[in-house]
This record gives sequence, C-alpha cells and structure tokens, in this order.
Amino acid sequence: MIKVADRSKLWLFGQETERLSFRRLHEDDFDTWLSFCEDSEIMRYFAFSETASALEKCRQWFDKIAWRYENLKGGMNALIDTKSGKFVGQCGLLVHTVDDMEELEIGYSLMPESRGSGYALEAARKCRDFAFQHDFSDSLISIIHPDNVASQLVALKNGMKLSKQTTYNGMPVNVYRITKEEWENTLENKK
Repeated sequence: MIKVADRSKLWLFGQETERLSFRRLHEDDFDTWLSFCEDSEIMRYFAFSETASALEKCRQWFDKIAWRYENLKGGMNALIDTKSGKFVGQCGLLVHTVDDMEELEIGYSLMPESRGSGYALEAARKCRDFAFQHDFSDSLISIIHPDNVASQLVALKNGMKLSKQTTYNGMPVNVYRITKEEWENTLENKK
C-alpha cells in the first residue's frame, strides 16, 4: 500500500548519487531517448504495438511520463552523469495497479551505450532508499518482462526477490519485491 499523501514527493528531482543526478524529463530529451526506442531488442520488453515506429513509441513514452507528472502518479527522472553531463537513462518511482492492488514501482531504463556500467543499480538503489526513508510504502516492486535478464539482475542486486508472475498491460511479467522490513534488516546487518 502506498502511504504518501502528497504524491509530488515521489519525484527525485535534484537528488544525486555518487555518479548520477536526477532531474525532470524534458521534451528536449526526446531526440536523445529516440535511440532507446530504436533498440528493437529492448523494446520487446515493453507493451508497445509491434507495428509502431520508434518515433511513435518514443512519443507514447513521453506522453505517458507527462501524464504521470500531471496526475501525480510518480514518474521517470532523467539520469545525468554528473562528470560528463551525459544523459544516461531514466529511473523513478511509479504508481501502478497490479492485480487490482496499487503498488509503488522502481522503474529503470538505460540508453544502449550506458548499459553494463552499474548506473541502473545505482539509480534503483537511490529510489529504494529514498522511498523507504520517506515512508512512502511498506514495499516496493519492479515489474520486469520474464526474458529481461539484465533488469532482473538489477532487481535482485537491489535486494528484491521474485514475488509473483502475472500479466500486466497484456504482457507476462515477473514482479520483484522488497519490503521496508527487509531493507531495514539489510541496514542493520551492515552495522
């Protein structure tokens, strides 16, 4: 259950990690993100029409993020490498309804050239810690296509466990979950 009353607090605008800064996604990012949508291997993990062009998929992606911002459903943040200023991907806290239950998801997607660098895990951990430190929810999920092994590894390294398999947006998905109690126990074990 999501506990945060002011859902504008779900955005991580202005937050930073060791290598990344989080900011609002802007329309100016569209052309950069288009190369993500041109990656047919990655796009098969998302619920877009197979006949949609990369341009149409990118427009739908940006329209959905704008809708999330406007309707306080969380949203993806642009991830910027703090040293180079380069746009490396998106990550954020997203409100979803999965199997009739409102959930708070950590979503992450990286530019093709930024994958394998640890950015996804770094950003996902920041989202996890931010959400639990502010008591937004008793648990967090990541919704991942069963064939998306790289994203599943990020979820596992983020302390999540496979919670269930279901269908979301007409696609089979694995739902990974971490509870606030599990997160707190991890922190206690590090002391």
